[in-house]
Amino acid sequence: MIGGTIWKIVKEGEEEIVYGVDFNLKKERHLNGCVLDRFIRPTVVITDTMSAIYQQARRRTRDERLMTNILQTLRNNGNVLVAVDTAGRVLELTHMLEQLWRNKDSGLVAYSLALLNNVSYNVVEFAKSQIEWMSDKLMKSFEGARNNPFHFKHVKLCHSLAELSKVPSPKVVLVSTPDMECGFSRDLFFQWCSSPENSIIITNRTSPGTLARDLIELGGNRTLTLQVKKRIRLEGEELEEYQKKKDKDAKDKQDKEKEAAAASSESEDEDMTSGGAVKGKHDLLVKTFETNKPGQSRFFKSNKKQFPMFPFHETKIKYDEYGEVIRPEQYKILEIAPEVEDNKDNDSDKDDELADILEYPSKCVQYYRTVTVEAQVQFIDFEGRADGEAVMKLITQMKPRNLILVRGPSEATELVADYVEQHCGDSTRIFKPRKLQMINATTESHIFQVKLTDALVSRLKFQKVRNGEIAWVDSKVVDKEKTPFIMEVDEEDLDTAVIPVITIDDTLYTLEHIPKKVILPHEPQFINELQLSDFKQILQRNGIDCEFMDGVLICCRGSVAVRRADDSDSNVIVLEGCLSDDYYRVQQLLYDQYAMV
Repeated sequence: MIGGTIWKIVKEGEEEIVYGVDFNLKKERHLNGCVLDRFIRPTVVITDTMSAIYQQARRRTRDERLMTNILQTLRNNGNVLVAVDTAGRVLELTHMLEQLWRNKDSGLVAYSLALLNNVSYNVVEFAKSQIEWMSDKLMKSFEGARNNPFHFKHVKLCHSLAELSKVPSPKVVLVSTPDMECGFSRDLFFQWCSSPENSIIITNRTSPGTLARDLIELGGNRTLTLQVKKRIRLEGEELEEYQKKKDKDAKDKQDKEKEAAAASSESEDEDMTSGGAVKGKHDLLVKTFETNKPGQSRFFKSNKKQFPMFPFHETKIKYDEYGEVIRPEQYKILEIAPEVEDNKDNDSDKDDELADILEYPSKCVQYYRTVTVEAQVQFIDFEGRADGEAVMKLITQMKPRNLILVRGPSEATELVADYVEQHCGDSTRIFKPRKLQMINATTESHIFQVKLTDALVSRLKFQKVRNGEIAWVDSKVVDKEKTPFIMEVDEEDLDTAVIPVITIDDTLYTLEHIPKKVILPHEPQFINELQLSDFKQILQRNGIDCEFMDGVLICCRGSVAVRRADDSDSNVIVLEGCLSDDYYRVQQLLYDQYAMV
């Protein structure tokens, strides 16, 4: 996941909807800042108020806090747990720490740095291929020195706790997930929270009620009772019961296979007896001796040639209600033994862990455990969200017609709404929906959906305009009658039931044809926005000499002039000149550029 996304949705060619949450206007190490100044006066803007009342620290102060905490903890022989997400903000932190470890003056080279999650290798490999979407500084460095910033020298990629245990301590571990409700971050928290030498750094304000949010608000130096969820092996009676059930399922499966094989052999025997499957022996020349048909004799040699052929037995394909029966053994992939068998000891723990989960029978259990949090707990903001002041200034610059504020505390939402109302006034409608509340933020655009009758459509004369067609419509609007809807009732309750009739209000209007004697005449309408520069090229392609003089297109040696009306904002084209063949020729070419209805 590289950065965030701002969505621009255009509705029916007139409404512009901008959906932008969790964006950042500041430039970071691996990302450029978001640019939203190009959206001027959109119809609807949807944004969040997560950071409206939250004061963010400066980038330099934030980085110094992180550096100081890591150095103090490592020098006291403690480990640092940094709770991050799996594939988003972890790229910013990983790139930053890699640069610190490469700096010899930082004093961090002697310590270990690790990234622990289930897809750490895939995340780093994907980031290597997405440099073009990152910051300009990283892209220039990659293009100039051909140095990929995500080709790590000090970050060790780990996928399990067994691999992490082989990384020497003291160490800094970037571990998922950020809320510490599950995953490796929760497991490491149970291992490291009781030691005062260790440090726990939270980088994201997670949802209320999570372990990380509880540590941010209440801190450490206290006792917590937390729920532990694990997968353990089956033992004793549970293992015996599981084994019996497994043997019973295997026996049932074997019996079903035998029944299917017997049914298949019976169907093949029927085919053999009917003569439709195989005829003759496995000879190259298969001769058929059929009974003579009326009018035929064996005395004369048959003109039908017989060709040598190999024996072939066509297997009958079995079908069920879902189609052809699939044989799993035909799709099995043979496991190829690896050519290199080095580092077997390093992989043994991982193989044992996989065997415990996949091969050995196990079950999920949960219980409560009481721990004492003596490790240092700090919150250092690496969310990458824009602060409230920047968001409010951006909204006032965009001046949307409708503003929808979502996903934020009530006091933050009220603060943003008051600020926008004070600076934008009545030109911006502000909506503050609650969770799961539906609102109507559409505009009165004078566009309605109507239904045309077949008689009306058959009389329309369409004219092509660019990629569409238009026509002049003279009709009358008819309000469609409301459709009665009768609920169904069971036959048993028909005598005693009261059948309600519900009327459905259908707001779709219908246009119907009106007679010609009622239709009033109208002036022809010219549909197009013609540019004189484009019309000049059309005239030249048709062999008419023309040139511009003071904004007027002079044609045919000054006998015809084409110009716009005196009003600079008008789209009216004026044709002037003496009545001649050249005048009517230019007039016809001018008419051809418009759709007249």
